[in-house]
Amino acid sequence: MMETNDQSLIIFGASGHGKVVADLAEQLGYVVNFYDDAYPQKTQLEHWPVLGTFDDLLKLNTHNTKAVVAIGNNAIRELKTKQLQAHGFTLPTLVHPSAVVSTYAELSTGTVVLANAVVNAFALIGRGCIINSSSIVEHDCFIGNFAHICPTSALAGGVKIGDRCWLGIGSQVRQLINIGNDTLVGAGSTVVKSLPSNVVAYGSPAVVVRGQD
Repeated sequence: MMETNDQSLIIFGASGHGKVVADLAEQLGYVVNFYDDAYPQKTQLEHWPVLGTFDDLLKLNTHNTKAVVAIGNNAIRELKTKQLQAHGFTLPTLVHPSAVVSTYAELSTGTVVLANAVVNAFALIGRGCIINSSSIVEHDCFIGNFAHICPTSALAGGVKIGDRCWLGIGSQVRQLINIGNDTLVGAGSTVVKSLPSNVVAYGSPAVVVRGQD
């Protein structure tokens, strides 16, 4: 069992996204250890050790133990984050040193803001979100819990994104647009009209192509 201190961070999810989060965490001064359900077949991710499964993680002494769920799937990230919180883990918010986050923006617990992202004044980011590399969240935007704003996506001012939404890489959203819960916007799409919950939409302009499976 690992010993934890204020500079230790556990990451659940030893995959590609986990590597990016670990790199960010090290730049913030953390010592990183992974847990993943592929253990014991997987005991290492690059130079980082994988110490056990999620069940093993829940058995730790959680006093002052910091953990982040680095899984791209929004629903799984939500489930695992809520389980960690229920067991007393601390879910820090991680912001890459190259990101620009307004002092007037609000970031909730467990959210990760990656390299070169911008979060402007009075934007509100929910719990467990991924604000990915070089994405832009403009002033007065609202991002629901466990959403994923993929790399280079851009949200104009006053956009509202629901819980567990996925905005694909390079997507753009016009100002004051609302997108409902659990909606997926395809890569490279341009959203110029509001979208309901539980749909898949893509294109320029984006149109609904089906409901979520």
